[in-house]
Amino acid sequence: MTKVALFAVMLLLIVTTMLTAAPNEDITSLTARISMEFNGKTPQQWGENVPGVRTRLATDEKVLALTLDACGSPRGKGVDRQLLDFLTREQIPATLFINARWIDANPELFKQLAANPLFEIANHGMWHKPASVNGRSAYGIAGTKDMKELVEEIELNADKVEVISGRRPRYYRSGTAFYDEYAVQVAQQLGHEVVGYSVLGDAGATLPAGKVKAALLASRPGDIIIAHINHPEAGTGAGIMAAVPLLKKQGFRFVRLSDYQLQ
Repeated sequence: MTKVALFAVMLLLIVTTMLTAAPNEDITSLTARISMEFNGKTPQQWGENVPGVRTRLATDEKVLALTLDACGSPRGKGVDRQLLDFLTREQIPATLFINARWIDANPELFKQLAANPLFEIANHGMWHKPASVNGRSAYGIAGTKDMKELVEEIELNADKVEVISGRRPRYYRSGTAFYDEYAVQVAQQLGHEVVGYSVLGDAGATLPAGKVKAALLASRPGDIIIAHINHPEAGTGAGIMAAVPLLKKQGFRFVRLSDYQLQ
């Protein structure tokens, strides 16, 4: 390797290190550093599929990623134990996007899920807010009002998950799965891949079982499915449990997000 090439590699490593959260960097200095970088920038995009949001597995294999949110709202701290028991019994891997309020309401269960190698824990935010740098809202839910609140929304729950489970979450999905383009970049700087979906499994736990089943059966190879585990009263669990055996008969396998690259 030439001296010029070696210098370029070293410079890249230094820049990469500067653009990610330092292990011992406190939340105040972290927010200040990121705020300085994005100072004066106004987002132009708002939605579920802004640049940087990963919505599929990067493969043509007949695999599906089941991702299940636990949002932790006042009426969303429940547990679909039948669904979790089914996934465990049938050995169906899943990625669980967990909000801090749900963890607080279900601390022992969270520890069990985090310790189960069938599942991986992902970050669903501290307060389940849409990810905005200037307070945009989605579905009537106010987004993070500024850079400070955005960093706290992501980082505080990442810290919480890591303290309890011993593993820092790799993936982040905001409350409502809405973002502006700078919020996505901030999440990336905090060490997260931002994950959306390509199959709307239960429309926020509002669909009856038959429609959940139909949504999953329309899946294509490499799809990321979004559904919920915090509404046992919904049709989500029954729909998933009806669809999974049929999808397996079609030759599909279920995987965790970390089993494949995302696109």
